Amino acid sequence: MCGIAGVIGAERPVQARIDAALATMRRRGPDANGVYAGELQGGKGAVTLLHTRLSIIDLDPRSHQPFIDDGLVLVYNGEIYNFVELRRELEALGHSFRTESDTEVVARAWRQWGADCLDRFEGMWAFALFDERDGTLHLSRDRFGEKPLFLARFDGKLYFASEMKTLAALAGVTPRVNLDHVRRYLVNGYKSLHKRDDTFFKDIVSLPAGMVASLKTSDMPQPSRYWSLSYRPQQMSEADAIGGAREHLLRALKIRLRADVPIAFCLSGGIDSGTLVSMAVKEFGAKVHAFSVVDRDERYDEHENLAAVVADVGCEQHVVYAAFDGFLDRMSELVAYHDSPIATISYYVHSFLSRAISQAGYRVAISGTGADEIFTGYYDHYAFWLAEMSGRPDADALYQDWRRTYGRFVQNPLLKEPLRFRDNPSERRHIYLNRDAYNDLLVSPCNEGFEETAYGENLLRRRMLNELFHESVPVILNEDDLNSMRYSVENRSPYLDRGLAEFLYSVPNEHLVANGLPKWILRAAGEGYLTDKVRLDPRKRGFNASIDSVLDRGDPDVVERLLADSPIFDIVRRDAIARFINGDMSENADSKFMFSFVSAKLFLESDLVRGRASRPVEHAA
Repeated sequence: MCGIAGVIGAERPVQARIDAALATMRRRGPDANGVYAGELQGGKGAVTLLHTRLSIIDLDPRSHQPFIDDGLVLVYNGEIYNFVELRRELEALGHSFRTESDTEVVARAWRQWGADCLDRFEGMWAFALFDERDGTLHLSRDRFGEKPLFLARFDGKLYFASEMKTLAALAGVTPRVNLDHVRRYLVNGYKSLHKRDDTFFKDIVSLPAGMVASLKTSDMPQPSRYWSLSYRPQQMSEADAIGGAREHLLRALKIRLRADVPIAFCLSGGIDSGTLVSMAVKEFGAKVHAFSVVDRDERYDEHENLAAVVADVGCEQHVVYAAFDGFLDRMSELVAYHDSPIATISYYVHSFLSRAISQAGYRVAISGTGADEIFTGYYDHYAFWLAEMSGRPDADALYQDWRRTYGRFVQNPLLKEPLRFRDNPSERRHIYLNRDAYNDLLVSPCNEGFEETAYGENLLRRRMLNELFHESVPVILNEDDLNSMRYSVENRSPYLDRGLAEFLYSVPNEHLVANGLPKWILRAAGEGYLTDKVRLDPRKRGFNASIDSVLDRGDPDVVERLLADSPIFDIVRRDAIARFINGDMSENADSKFMFSFVSAKLFLESDLVRGRASRPVEHAA
């Protein structure tokens, strides 16, 4: 896990900008750094590649980057978990290796198979690979977008980097704020942020996940897709579905336990992380240290389930509590590192988890990201499933199962009657809940309604794939990457495994829910590993907290700071926010909006936005 950056253009950046860019990536890669300077074919321009290293596999300096081998120059952020198997395959083809790293495997695999090697990789990555033989620069991101890569063109040059602050420092510019994206975030919430490749800066875009681009000039690349996922149901029994999911998940976890440094686990009270911890201990004999964040709000309190897992597997546990103390100052620092508003309060709280993991001496953390989107983990998934099953003879019994179990815990008012999706399959108002009320708080409204990508005709899987690639998972990955990298910790997600995802999207929908419980395939696959107290618990929990857990709205000093002069009041009406602050925050959506207002306010006051983050600085045209 590292930081990468680079530029392709007529000439190289001055040393001061290279040094400034490397400094911004120090937390991503505290162990080493390096710079490569090369030329495009025919001397038609320069290529500069930067890297900072967080050593995880093969800690020896021989694996430092930029890594140069057989005319290939690689700067790479991520891990190829199946590098052991790929290395054996390459050795059989005549390759010899001078390191034990996955970095060298990436370079050799590209030389052997070209871009087709991406189809063989299982892992997470963002890389820039320059081929000195033909002067071509190749850029790529992993299938799910676990590792970031941002792009921008300034002064006729193409810049790219793992973080936006790095890109701005290397280019020596202050990027322009994308105020439409801020409005989108405030009104429509975090699920609207990754519908496109937009970022919170007009000048900067994200290279899409699952893409590769090859370029010989400084023009903005036109990437091509090397992988996609779709629902292709195959005939199978429930037992086949459960057995296949268990087999794929065990393999996904096994290869993600490969590291030359200690590994920690993020443990919530739900089945996703609990299954991973339990499998790691009971199947692979791992010595697990679990880290958990707990909120005292009863809606999110997971003490009992956490205690059940810890007692069952006998692992060590470190508990982190959300707190009032210093919230606005801590948020200001966190927003400044993220170069954007923090998506939800969960990721503010999660930052404490990353800090605790780092302070305990761990450099790798395993989490349950992606399980909801491949196993049906959200409240509306159950509703969409009931809509699809409405033609079955036992449809009424299935509805009663929902009322008896999952339906008891639904808070979103539009999800309290799931049969609305049977009667109106296009219903999506529950996703941008209360958007009209939040629009009333803005100086100029955000008129952008809900959109989704058409992933086939299946109602449930279309929703799940939109969440996987556009709504939920991209947000989680972005926030987790930055939270973890701030403390030099690599985050790994076993559920975001190609083989596991492709298998689960071949499982017929009828098997996804059973006995009144969604995520049935995961629950059943975890039998014998995860304690039944958690495995069969119908209540959905997760890393979360209420706004009143961290923000004391009764403190006059806090209110004064929130209402102080700020660029946010060019977007949001100050008088309306003053009334909102004193309102009832018991509804979850209002608590989320209050957090979003705070986060957006601090973002617009941050150094990068105000042109104080990098020197020398020129404003982008």
